[in-house]
Amino acid sequence: MPLDQSFVGRTYPPTEPYLVGREKIREFARAIGAIDAEYHDPEAARARGYADVVAPPTFPVIVTMGSSKQFIEDPELGMDYSRVVHGDQKFAYVRPVVAGDSLVCHNTIEDITSRGGHDFLTTRTDVTTESGEPVLTAWSKLVQRGEEQRGETK
Repeated sequence: MPLDQSFVGRTYPPTEPYLVGREKIREFARAIGAIDAEYHDPEAARARGYADVVAPPTFPVIVTMGSSKQFIEDPELGMDYSRVVHGDQKFAYVRPVVAGDSLVCHNTIEDITSRGGHDFLTTRTDVTTESGEPVLTAWSKLVQRGEEQRGETK
């Protein structure tokens, strides 16, 4: 079943706040091999003008992917997550994420297209602090692969 095109422009309620922890930033930085001191050492981060350790640029994927369950699990959209692959991801920052931030995600479905039997879902997640200060916007493209035609030889 194709994704419901009428969902383009749909927004979802703000998520519960995600408190960014110093250790979460350090774990993420280690996992991706980011060795810059400001990702690990609060004093090094403060020397560079941050309030605490700063998150690597791709860290918000932890928060935004968690919030994506709003549309992934929306039965009216018609997504079959067992057929989904990740197509693209990009971030536009207002300011870096630092330990101590309490982040809220605001999800919007920006586009749904179909090509070659596959559905392409583009979402925008505006990430703010709990008090409403803009932090970044993340866009993600998910591809729902078409159902295989049974009995056909390729």
